[in-house]
Amino acid sequence: MLTELSIKNFAIIDKISITFNDGLTVLTGETGAGKSIIIDAVQLLAGGRGSVEFVRHGSEKAEIQGLFTIENDQHRVFEIGKTYGIEISDQQVILQRVITAGGKSICRINGKLVTLAILREFGRTLIDIHSQHETQSLMNPENHIDLLDLYDPDSIRKEKETYLDLFESLQSLKKRFKKLNENEQENAHRLDLLEFQKQELEDAELIPDEDVELEQKRNKLANFERIYNSIQDAYNALYGEQKGLEWVNKAQTSLLDNSKYDPFIAEKGEEIADHYFALEELSFELGSYMNEQQYDPDQLNEIEARLDELDRLKKKYGSTVNEMIKYAAKIEEEIDQLKNKEYHLANLQEEIIEKEKDAYLEAKQLHDSRKNAAKALTAEMYKEFKDLYLEKASFKIEFNSDTETKGEPKLHQNGFDHVHFLISTNPGEPLKLLHKIASGGELSRIMLALKRIFARHQGITSVIFDEVDTGVSGRVAQAIAEKIYQISAGSQVLCITHLPQVASMADTHKLIEKSVINNRTTTIISQLIPNEQIDELSRMITGTELTETAKEHAREMLDLAEKFKNKLIKKAGN
Repeated sequence: MLTELSIKNFAIIDKISITFNDGLTVLTGETGAGKSIIIDAVQLLAGGRGSVEFVRHGSEKAEIQGLFTIENDQHRVFEIGKTYGIEISDQQVILQRVITAGGKSICRINGKLVTLAILREFGRTLIDIHSQHETQSLMNPENHIDLLDLYDPDSIRKEKETYLDLFESLQSLKKRFKKLNENEQENAHRLDLLEFQKQELEDAELIPDEDVELEQKRNKLANFERIYNSIQDAYNALYGEQKGLEWVNKAQTSLLDNSKYDPFIAEKGEEIADHYFALEELSFELGSYMNEQQYDPDQLNEIEARLDELDRLKKKYGSTVNEMIKYAAKIEEEIDQLKNKEYHLANLQEEIIEKEKDAYLEAKQLHDSRKNAAKALTAEMYKEFKDLYLEKASFKIEFNSDTETKGEPKLHQNGFDHVHFLISTNPGEPLKLLHKIASGGELSRIMLALKRIFARHQGITSVIFDEVDTGVSGRVAQAIAEKIYQISAGSQVLCITHLPQVASMADTHKLIEKSVINNRTTTIISQLIPNEQIDELSRMITGTELTETAKEHAREMLDLAEKFKNKLIKKAGN
């Protein structure tokens, strides 16, 4: 969830730091106080488009920082962090966005500089912003198939993975078939090239790891004098009159000759004797190795010439000899395919036919599972509609597919299904795609119904509603308030509202006000205590001066909200 939000020099905001809790946080205030500005800041933090207009007048830059606490160790944000090399420790993610007065945008995640695209990818997994005039992921027809799959992940995920493996294998076979079935002239040119490459590699008589061994030999011959002198110096330091071995021998003899007088002397004498014999053996090995050393300039020249030849081939066929050997085997296989084209095409065609059959069977199974999920989702949507006083609305999940020339459904990444959520809000009206619904109030309720169902599946840590209750009142407003609170049971919800029904549901109520300090307008945020909350609800009810009747109404709304919350808790307990 979004734990803390810091905003500096952003629009009319000078500097604020807001701490958020889980559950439902409601933000209220007069129009123009800066409520939507805070949402704009969060939207930028999630990768939204920036503008120099956001930078407070007279400031060099606007700064936004959000701290998110991720309690679920399986949350997708950890996988994204690994992908981009961003360490996530203590279950915390810090998103930062800076917009300069010159128009530059600087993004950081946990202190690491990232691109706007990466910030946006993180933002999508952490924040879901819904506003009255913005088409969100739930409303985008392209996302409906993924949402349907998300509705019943236990039965669909495994089938989808199995199908995707088959589909990718099928695509690979088709690509190979197409490449092999290219026109004769291109194939002839390709064959000539491959045979030339094969001959050149065969003439080179490559040996595995040859380049590594030659490099070692070259280094040894090129540094022969240093190697010989180091061996000679070591040997001379150990062996000979008045050298190392003679002094070690003297030390062991001195101790061993008197070992009977002191156990310590006896012990150390034995240790030195062991070291003496080891050093003596070592000196003999050094002397023998030194005598074997011979400098052969002709051999060095031969090695240099061979390495030059290998370097020339590496520019064409691989960075190592082993890679070139692998490439030679690969082109030999391709040469065989080109020379026996018809035979290989026939085999590939058979493989494609068999793979297509398997893929179609898996796609059909995936389709059947989606149909079952669609039936359950439709039933749940109608239940949500009833709660939101949309009893006359109709909802349908439409399945379509493209067809091949031979009349069979065309396979794609998601099987052969195209899925769209269709709705009609009034009897007699045709079903339409979600984003084509005209009424803002109806759209808000439909979006809340979908959000209520999918909030538990999407894994979003923070859901933000920006005046989605605009255009509704009365019992519909109460229904929306209850639905928003239900969503907060599975995800942290931040909600900007003008409806007292929604505000009364708040677990935390924050008031946003505009003030003039040092002749500059700025935004101030305060968290309301119970008595202050009653006053704010009363103001929202009357819109003018506070009256005892309005305060009594506010208290009653808070009591009803508390009863609703307790009812949900009791229901969850059962």
